[in-house]
Amino acid sequence: MDLGIKGSTALVLGAGGGLGGAIARALAREGATLAIADVDGAALEATAAAIAAAGGSAQAFVWDIVHTSGPESRLDDILAATGGIDILVNNTGGPPPSPISGVAVADWRKQFEAMVLSVIAITDAVLPGMRERRFGRIITSASSGVIAPIPNLGLSNALRSTLVGWSKTLAREVAPDNITSNIIVPGRIATARIKALDAAKAKRENRAVEDVRAESLAAIPMGRYGDPEEYADAVAFLASRRASYITGSIVRVDGGYIANV
Repeated sequence: MDLGIKGSTALVLGAGGGLGGAIARALAREGATLAIADVDGAALEATAAAIAAAGGSAQAFVWDIVHTSGPESRLDDILAATGGIDILVNNTGGPPPSPISGVAVADWRKQFEAMVLSVIAITDAVLPGMRERRFGRIITSASSGVIAPIPNLGLSNALRSTLVGWSKTLAREVAPDNITSNIIVPGRIATARIKALDAAKAKRENRAVEDVRAESLAAIPMGRYGDPEEYADAVAFLASRRASYITGSIVRVDGGYIANV
């Protein structure tokens, strides 16, 4: 299937990580030109190198996206270098595990700025160009915690749920300009983040990490963790012209893991 995005320009945030890197590679395989951003320069360069080795094109921008204005922002650089963004993948790192109560206000503020305000500001920066070209795809990677809150991930559950309401509202506003806005939700995808969460749970419960992982696998109908490439392929479809009538949605890529309807 031709996804119809050859020659489009995509900006993938968090492209040095497992999910972000896979998404960037998937979009590049479809012929999109990539701008990729991450706070980890070495990981970002590895993603850029993988894209180049496969015959794609990517410009790398080392950027802590909490800085969306001022001298540390890369927004103006990215827009100038690319001439505008057609596909935006909002993919931010997750906060540390924590309960929902007793979290310092400063920690709430820090994570809100990093996970919510940054996404809103970056999206607002690319929307004028999308509207002018009458094409745009805004895809925001969330967490299964927005559907079924995950114990001890209080910050993530609350803040990512904020983005669900934002994305749904945005979808109605931008639909007349042929722009879509969707949330994509990973289940247990085999990334460094999931490995770290399994290890944290094992330590918290004084259990072997192998037992924690086995318990997780038993809860997944497919009996395995997902591959980042499987998640990335779903993102690539949502980014495509073939997905022009899908907007305001929450799309799960979870192997059946999330039990809620």
